[in-house]
Amino acid sequence: MGTENIPASLIHFASADKLINLGRANSLWPLTFGIACCAIEMMATGCARFDLARFGAEVFRPSPRQSDVMIVAGTVNKKMAPGIKTLYDQMPEPKWVIALGNCAISGGPFVFEGQYNIIEGADKFLPVDIYIPGCPPRPEALIEGIIELEYKITGWRRWPKVVAE
Repeated sequence: MGTENIPASLIHFASADKLINLGRANSLWPLTFGIACCAIEMMATGCARFDLARFGAEVFRPSPRQSDVMIVAGTVNKKMAPGIKTLYDQMPEPKWVIALGNCAISGGPFVFEGQYNIIEGADKFLPVDIYIPGCPPRPEALIEGIIELEYKITGWRRWPKVVAE
């Protein structure tokens, strides 16, 4: 029995890269890592109410060598930055970074004239892929950020964007 009777629309071939990226996007393993109050929202996102498991990202790994997503959740100061960079360097390739909250994006309310300790954004020392604003951002915002990261990895969006009317 050959394939001559099967309509062409039912047969799809994908390159190995597309399949591998699809697997990566649907099994993101974030690093268990939180610095400040945004980490509480990150933990809430992993709970049953928000069901992060449906996106394949519920496995928060305890080691940077087992994870591929770093969620910088909180205020980054100059003393903490080398440790965060070390954790990032220990993650295997490919790896992605999500800046969660205003403090991780721009220093938040702690940036003022004369301050010397707060780093004004994780992108000053890490290559940030996704920015999620808020103080602190809701768990739904982190889920949307994970969906955007999936889109960045695969090139297509599994869930449609909801547009407010």
